[in-house]
Amino acid sequence: MSDVNATASKLNFEIIPVTPFEQNCTLFWCQQTKQAAVVDPGGDIDKIIAAIDRLGLTLEKVLITHAHIDHAGATHALASHYGVEIEGPHKEDQFWIDMLEEQKQRFGGAFAYAKKFSSNRFLQQGDTVSFGNITLEVYFCPGHTPGHVIFFHRDSKLAQVGDVLFAGSIGRTDFPRGDHATLISSIRNNLFLLGDDVRFIPGHGPMSTFGQEKRTNPFVGDAAVGQR
Repeated sequence: MSDVNATASKLNFEIIPVTPFEQNCTLFWCQQTKQAAVVDPGGDIDKIIAAIDRLGLTLEKVLITHAHIDHAGATHALASHYGVEIEGPHKEDQFWIDMLEEQKQRFGGAFAYAKKFSSNRFLQQGDTVSFGNITLEVYFCPGHTPGHVIFFHRDSKLAQVGDVLFAGSIGRTDFPRGDHATLISSIRNNLFLLGDDVRFIPGHGPMSTFGQEKRTNPFVGDAAVGQR
């Protein structure tokens, strides 16, 4: 899936499903400069490299929402291949980065390449990340993991939210240091405040809008939390 809308700062994107979990690795690029960032390279590094080459892009950095293996497994490999820096997640996900080898043993051969990485810059609420002429806002949205962040491009009204929110669902909170109440707060008090017309790319499955989920999501919508 790709988007070539000519917005004020000309952000384009392509979703690249990777790993057996069909994780929505996202390639963002600046239409003017052709400089790019990859969000959550969980695996299938050849597919990601092929998309970058096909579009004639220059990868500038790797961005991580959280450090579960299906989102971060190929981070070290991709950053090393291009010689670029890694930004994200929040420092509270360091323990998940440290556990990448353990995660690899659990899931087997599909993640044989996974390796612990060192983030060049942990992110927190209020930070921004940039590539080309594009600036993304960072929002800290713990709950699925304690160090989960999301990326928002205000001009395009487009967010990449990892495993915080899905079309019709929300992220799991039964992993170590997950917390359901914290996740609901992150969605209601961070994501939904960005605007009903904001489209979002989830970590898995189809895109939606915050307004649609606020109206209909059975876990975090207005009806689910007793609001009208």
